[in-house]
Amino acid sequence: MNDLTRRLFITRLAQAGVVLSAPALTKAAFAQTSFSGKLLMTIQCRGAWDVTSFCDPKSNVSGEKEINHWARSKSIGTAGKLRYAPWGINQKFYDKHYSKMLVINGVDMQTNAHSTGEIVSWSGRTALGYPALTALYAASVAPGLALACVNLGGWGNSEGLINPTRLNQPKQLNSVIYANQDNFNASNSFVSANDLARIQALQMQTTQSMLTEQAAMPQDLLNRQNFITALNNSDGLKAFGALIPKETDLQPSRSVTSKSYTSTIHQQVQMALLAFKSGLSVAADLSENGFDTHFDHDADHEVLLTNVMDAVDYLWDSAEQLGIANRLVVLIGSDFGRTPYYNAGNGKDHWPIGSYVVMEKNATYTNRMLGETDGGHNALKINPQSLARDDSAGVQIYTKHVHKALRKYLGLENLPQAKQFPFSGTEDFKFFG
Repeated sequence: MNDLTRRLFITRLAQAGVVLSAPALTKAAFAQTSFSGKLLMTIQCRGAWDVTSFCDPKSNVSGEKEINHWARSKSIGTAGKLRYAPWGINQKFYDKHYSKMLVINGVDMQTNAHSTGEIVSWSGRTALGYPALTALYAASVAPGLALACVNLGGWGNSEGLINPTRLNQPKQLNSVIYANQDNFNASNSFVSANDLARIQALQMQTTQSMLTEQAAMPQDLLNRQNFITALNNSDGLKAFGALIPKETDLQPSRSVTSKSYTSTIHQQVQMALLAFKSGLSVAADLSENGFDTHFDHDADHEVLLTNVMDAVDYLWDSAEQLGIANRLVVLIGSDFGRTPYYNAGNGKDHWPIGSYVVMEKNATYTNRMLGETDGGHNALKINPQSLARDDSAGVQIYTKHVHKALRKYLGLENLPQAKQFPFSGTEDFKFFG
């Protein structure tokens, strides 16, 4: 294999950030060209967010440690049926988006460790071995799309169901999508169209024959399937390439917090929505770092939350412009929560109780707050059916309950991929009606 052929081979493999469930060895899996269902996005506030200053607001209690400095002079706000902390741009955000929001408070993440918190938050299980919800969704509903699951940051293990595509280098994408095009002169090609077609045909023939080898390991088969899918989706990838903005039109990185942390969350939103718009993607993971505010909590945390909420606002405005807002389901969460008091460094430490926010336009389950915590941000038991507080016969909400309910809502519950990773013996909470 000469250098040119090797480059084409590698770049085609790179295009195959795909989606093939290991058992799905049929040609149909390579041929999917469209999907009209819901589009799933997670936004991961990494480091553990303070929900008492966002979606589970807490005022100070006389005689107890101070929970929030803002509560000295401000009162909890309301928008629709939701309550929010009067902090940052929360009022503006809630007033505009409350009708799209379901808030699930009092979720016990069962850990104070970041690594475990990310696993349990996005898979529903404290130990490794279950896929992220996005990977499960993409592998279940769109296993033939070239960019079915994209990861722009955060935790997104797939457990072999899918190969998520990294889209955190938009400037480099065109050199992958247009592998035969000179980056310095778009009118120049490395090989002629006829020669390229012959190379691709030979690659396809060779790889298809390799799929039938009895000795091939499962991961080898998956890699070969991915390669075939990449070739079959090359035209679609070019359509996505046409949507990628010029560098001057990309959302810029932003310097946030007193520590000058650089955020790319707005650009992540932009690229995820364009992947959705292209028709080649159905699920995306996004993330914002910096929430581990053990020191000077208020100074850093307020601006971080403000930046994320501004990005979510941009998300919905952009989705409307792209014509896909009616298909979006957005899940916002974090590793766990932060202590309902300040430490000696005016920071807040780790606390296992957190929240999720689910957003969807024109949904019947939104404009609601479910779950409950007391004045000290301790989780209370909830009746899974009535969703009311029930101290005697209720159930503590865990991440597995939220994930099980989301699987059911998204139509995954009875699909083979989800059955490989069951939440056996887990109560059914009627979060989505």
